[in-house]
Amino acid sequence: MIEITAPPVLLSTVAPVLIVMGTAGLVLLLDLVPPRHSKDHLASLALAGLVAALIVTVWQWGGERRGFRDMVVLDGYVSFFNVVICYAVALVVLLSMDYLKRSGTESGEYYALVLFAASGMMLMASATDLIVVFLALELMSLSLYVLAGLFKQSLASSEASMKYFLLGVFASSFLLYGVALVYGATGTTQIERVAAALAGKTPSAMLVIGLGLMLVGFGFKISSVPFHMWAPDVYQGAPTSVTALIATGSKAAAFAALLRVLMSGLRVATPQWTELLWILAALTMTVGNVVAIAQSNLKRMLAYSSVAHVGYMMVGIVAGGAGGAGAVLFYLLAYTFTTIGTFGVITLCERTTNVEADEVSDYAGLGRRHPLLAFVLTLFLLSLVGIPPLAGFVGKFYLFGAAIRGGYVWLAVIGVLNSAIAAYYYLRVIVYMYMREPEGDVATWAPSFAGGLALTIALVGIVLLGVMPAPFADLALAAVAPLLR
Repeated sequence: MIEITAPPVLLSTVAPVLIVMGTAGLVLLLDLVPPRHSKDHLASLALAGLVAALIVTVWQWGGERRGFRDMVVLDGYVSFFNVVICYAVALVVLLSMDYLKRSGTESGEYYALVLFAASGMMLMASATDLIVVFLALELMSLSLYVLAGLFKQSLASSEASMKYFLLGVFASSFLLYGVALVYGATGTTQIERVAAALAGKTPSAMLVIGLGLMLVGFGFKISSVPFHMWAPDVYQGAPTSVTALIATGSKAAAFAALLRVLMSGLRVATPQWTELLWILAALTMTVGNVVAIAQSNLKRMLAYSSVAHVGYMMVGIVAGGAGGAGAVLFYLLAYTFTTIGTFGVITLCERTTNVEADEVSDYAGLGRRHPLLAFVLTLFLLSLVGIPPLAGFVGKFYLFGAAIRGGYVWLAVIGVLNSAIAAYYYLRVIVYMYMREPEGDVATWAPSFAGGLALTIALVGIVLLGVMPAPFADLALAAVAPLLR
């Protein structure tokens, strides 16, 4: 009698994901029992689950383990992204607590959906099979589609949710079709086996087309040009706390999967995708920064700014190697703290008419009315510009340095010029805060202990990454080693 031994499942490989997903289920259950008038206990539970996942991630850091027939992996690369995602989602939960109360949309399913989105993000980072990448992407995306339409009485929120959903489904179909073509060219969807099947071979037309279609799908998720048109409408219409999640966590997850696919699975097609990404990086930086200049709405301006930052990160992918990939990981960490802090300030501000303060003109005179809040926002904006000694400067230094070492000097020059362009619209907000007199409704501070704690953590993050970047850069460099074996 033949005994068939199934390979071990190794649930420990996805332990952080299971903790977050289990917490989401528990949040849904506890939402059915008293107290019904407040959801603070659900937010606290969500935070506890994220902290637990973070602790388990740090405890498991080091070594490598695989599970589910090598469809998921846990290594330093995955652990790094788990930390980034858990931090981002935890800060979003803190920002959401009082923000949702003021907007009258506090609900238990909000925190559950945020956790489900987080579990999808973490699973994307650990996936080593293209099918798992797609499933994790849909878990994340479906949660974000619903969250974008959380303000049910707002036409802008409903419009944002519908646009995000329709364009997201369209992009997902491109990604899935690309996966099918890669499978047809290699006979497998397992990323490392794809690399083995292509070793020493010239990429076929089917593979190149499949790669192109997958880049369309990933391009939408990271909002690179020309797949960025959903971003400004979604950023403006969605609740600001959800916008912060879309701008940080979802981008980190998408870049985690994109780096693994390109640098591990499709390394043989490097000449093809490098040339394409060179063009896309230059266009993404330029379009994002130039269009941001014309925006009067702060959330739309930050949306185009986010597009530009995606272009900067694509520079690191083009540069390639450990230096380029490590620079992308470090920049994602710095960008997460900076962006969540910027959107966090918006969640803490409202007009005198109890409407969200999202116009640049709303912040006129904020430096005199609320000097501490204006100072904090100034630091976040300066980090986005890339002013030393803040995290944004160090991140761009690593990215452009990797590009120069890789021989892509002109791409680095374009990046530096774009950073100079970006300084105009970031500094314009600072000018409004300190040098303009308010007209009509103005932004006022809505005090929030949880929101203040989130801003403090983000502020410490950008200062620490700017003043002491070496330990974090070394971690990022060590994390990408599994991709380049």
